[in-house]
Amino acid sequence: MRILAIETSCDETAIAILQGTGNDIAIEVSLVRSQIDIHAAYGGVIPEVAAREHLEMISSMLARTARADGEGIDAIAVTAGPGLAPALRVGVEVAKTLAWAWKKPLIPVCHLEGHIYASWISSKPPQFPVLALIVSGGHTELVLMHDHGNFERLGETLDDAAGEAFDKVAKMFGLPYPGGPAIAALAERGDSKVFHFPRPMLDRDDAMFSFSGLKTAVLYELRKNDARIHDETFRSNIAASFQEAIVETLVEKTMRAAGKLAPKSIVLAGGVAANTVLRDRLKEAGEHRGIPVYVPALQHTLDNAAMIAVAGYYRAQHGENAVDPLTLVVNPNQDI
Repeated sequence: MRILAIETSCDETAIAILQGTGNDIAIEVSLVRSQIDIHAAYGGVIPEVAAREHLEMISSMLARTARADGEGIDAIAVTAGPGLAPALRVGVEVAKTLAWAWKKPLIPVCHLEGHIYASWISSKPPQFPVLALIVSGGHTELVLMHDHGNFERLGETLDDAAGEAFDKVAKMFGLPYPGGPAIAALAERGDSKVFHFPRPMLDRDDAMFSFSGLKTAVLYELRKNDARIHDETFRSNIAASFQEAIVETLVEKTMRAAGKLAPKSIVLAGGVAANTVLRDRLKEAGEHRGIPVYVPALQHTLDNAAMIAVAGYYRAQHGENAVDPLTLVVNPNQDI
C-alpha cells in the first residue's frame, strides 16, 4: 500500500509518501518546509500567516511527490487536528480535493497520534501495549496504546504544556523563538543543582501534569535577581535547573505509570522529544525497569508528514477509518 500524507497543523508544510506491506514500511519521500524564519519576527506563530505560507508551498511540494493523476497512490492521509484552524484547513482542503478527484480513500489522522507513530519510522515497531509520553508546545499527555488505533488517555496537563513552559521561560530571558531549543542550549552550560524549582504534581498519584507554577517560580527567581539577569553563569544555572525540574517530573510520572500498567514498550513523542536530556533520562529509566524506550529520530520529532503517513497507513488497513471527502472538517481541539 502506498500512502500520500499531508501535514499543515502549525508552521511546517509537509508532504510524504510511504510504501508499506504488513509491518514493513519505508518512507519514499519526506518534504518539510519550516516557517520558523518567518514567525521568529513575531515571537510565535501567527495562524493566518502560517496558512498563507502553506498555500504558497503546498502545490509545488505535491508536484515533486505525486503524479497529477494520482497513479500509484492507494490512499491519502491528512492531519485533521489538533492545530491552528487556518493552517489545518489548507492541508485538509487539498487532501479532500485530491481524494475526490483521484477517487482514493481519505484517512483523517490526529496529529498527536502521528507523533506517537514517529517511532515506527526508523526502528522495529514497539510492542503493545505501548505507554506514550507526548510532550509538545501545546500538549503534555500520557497515553496507553493497546493496539493500532486503540488509545486510552491516562492524564494530561491542567494548564501549561511542558513545551509551552519552555517557550515562556525563554521569553523571560529575551531568547528568540522557538524558545525550547534556546533554553536547552543555555542549560548545557549550567548547573542544574544551583536552584531547586518545584516538581509539580509529583505528590499526586495520578498521570496529571501542571507546569504553570514552575514557570511562575522561575519568574520570581528572575525578579529577585534582576541585577544578574545578564550574567551568563546565572542565566545558564537558571535554565539548567528549570529544565531539570521538567525532565524529572516527566520521567517520574511516566515511570510511575509504567509500574502500574506494565507496558511492553515506552514511546517518547512530540516536539520536546528533541530535548537530549529528556531522551537520555527516559531511556535510562526504561533500562532500569527493563522496558525498551523508543525515541524518534531528531528530524521526526518536529512536525512532519512521514509520521502522519505511518498513522494513516495503519488506519487504512481498516476501511472504516476512511471518510467521505465532502464531509471532513478540521478539529483544532482534537485529542486522542
